[in-house]
Amino acid sequence: MLRFAVKRAFGAVPTLFLIIAITFFMMRLAPGGPFDKERKVTAEVEANLRRAYHLDEPLWMQFGRYLGRLLQGDFGPSFQYKDFTVSELIWSGFAVSWKIGLSAMVIAFILGVTIGSIAALRQNSAIDYATMPYFQSPRWRCRRSP
Repeated sequence: MLRFAVKRAFGAVPTLFLIIAITFFMMRLAPGGPFDKERKVTAEVEANLRRAYHLDEPLWMQFGRYLGRLLQGDFGPSFQYKDFTVSELIWSGFAVSWKIGLSAMVIAFILGVTIGSIAALRQNSAIDYATMPYFQSPRWRCRRSP
């Protein structure tokens, strides 16, 4: 079982890398830029902004810097909330998300065990069939030929 879990975890790494790469390059292909909605600035100020956010570097260097920061948990500055980084915004909402997620899991566990127990105690009843996926109901099971 541990071997299976480790194999799946290592298999997820290339998939995650591919998703990150596709997302990064699609964002770069989109028209416009992060400073387009701001008020019109001079060319010198725009060059300073591009240098500050490393947008003047080649694309492969931007991607390498992006991957390095992701591995460190640094998601960069927020363009919407000027005084915060994205990591700070995520951590500020983490406690609430944790409570909601944990509550949902507890409710799902209690309901699942309760309904599953009732269905197990009343085999072949309507509630038993209602809790099972449709393809597992007895009428869809393959019958052996005589």
